[in-house]
Amino acid sequence: MAELSVAQRAVLAQMLERVPDRVLKTLSGAVSQMPGERAAALSIMLADETIDRRRRAIAFAPLLPMFQRRPDGVEALTFPSDVLPRLWKAASSKEPELLLILDDYRPIEDNPKMRAVADRICVAAAGCVRDHPEIVWPSAGADQEARVKGLEELALCFDLATMARRGLLILPDLILRPTGDQMAELRLLIRDSAGVTADGGPRMLEIFFAHLADASLILRLVVHSSKSASKEGLLSESEMAGFVNRLIAEVEARVSRIASYGPGVKADPGPGLRADIAWCAETLGELDITLQLDPDGSWGKQAREARERINATLSRTLKTLDKALDRLMPSREAKLSGRMTRKVPDLEAEAAPLEAVQAAIVQLTLLGALRTAAQVFGCEGLRVQLVQSVTERITAYVDMVIEAVNAGDAPDQRKSLAQVETLAKCLLLIEATEAARTVRRRAAAAGARPSLDAIEDASPRAA
Repeated sequence: MAELSVAQRAVLAQMLERVPDRVLKTLSGAVSQMPGERAAALSIMLADETIDRRRRAIAFAPLLPMFQRRPDGVEALTFPSDVLPRLWKAASSKEPELLLILDDYRPIEDNPKMRAVADRICVAAAGCVRDHPEIVWPSAGADQEARVKGLEELALCFDLATMARRGLLILPDLILRPTGDQMAELRLLIRDSAGVTADGGPRMLEIFFAHLADASLILRLVVHSSKSASKEGLLSESEMAGFVNRLIAEVEARVSRIASYGPGVKADPGPGLRADIAWCAETLGELDITLQLDPDGSWGKQAREARERINATLSRTLKTLDKALDRLMPSREAKLSGRMTRKVPDLEAEAAPLEAVQAAIVQLTLLGALRTAAQVFGCEGLRVQLVQSVTERITAYVDMVIEAVNAGDAPDQRKSLAQVETLAKCLLLIEATEAARTVRRRAAAAGARPSLDAIEDASPRAA
């Protein structure tokens, strides 16, 4: 089989630049097992690309996370991902003989020579952005205003890359329990950054921000960067205020999503609802701990309003959850003696419709998601009341269903036990794990566990 032509290599090289790292690894493994000259040539190209990316990751480490959006959606300084490979090729081609030094597998902090080469390439990258903007960030098809601003930001960030590399070494300590010397080092780094560019301090924190998976932790760096930054009045007037504003804005956006899962909503909340509640709780908790929020200040009011809106959502859930459960646990009046009656499960009723199951799931998921967050929102008492009420009601209903099954009074034992399984899942949604286990044990003792098909017949969504 013929070798790859020059044109084919050029096309493949462009394609490989866009392939994610995980796909590149999979391709390398697959192609290495293929026979033929073309496969061998492609395997070499994949190996070269892998080595090149490792070098790029080492040299551009301080700014690498800035070439993708934050997973949590918080506004941050980012650059287009397709700029990264073009900038790397332009910067690394200046002195290609130095790239071999980056192949040392020792940590860069233990290898001064490797660190010097990495810093040299970052300096070259800043020059490439300024001298060859069309190569790094082509104007074709780009928003020109955003492109011009982005190029300026990119160059300034690379101006700070060498200092950021030094600061990132102590970032974990700055987040946890920094010593006085480490906080002094951070403040010196912020001051030195301001000497490079007017807004160097916030820009340096912007670089650190890209390395933080938990966005709210940037508040600790903001506070450590200045002795007076923990007070809202002083911080809100400083150049660091943007970080707090962004966190507050994302809290408000997520609270709006949480509020949308109120009564009447039938869409499946999925894991997003729990993630939003947990994120808001962590961020508001970090604001309380890290900053001295003024109750009458802008941030203090916004944080209070976020809590109030979540409390209002929970209150609406309290008022409608009983009705939602009524549809999952149909009952009828049964005579005891004389005029006395009591409510018992209606085992002949039709299975709850899909929309009723989904509506209950939404509300129960909301209640369960608040288990670790309720104290931050100030609604722990209300949450406990709801969980206790729902648990007692479901448990009492299950007891009567199991009694009917054991007594042979259930018209369809499989259907009744499937309903019990659905209610056990409801208990799991509100984190009533022990009660759910008890329900399942009783169902298992009452008869054979229902098959998956039986569960789906009773409640397609909940199963």
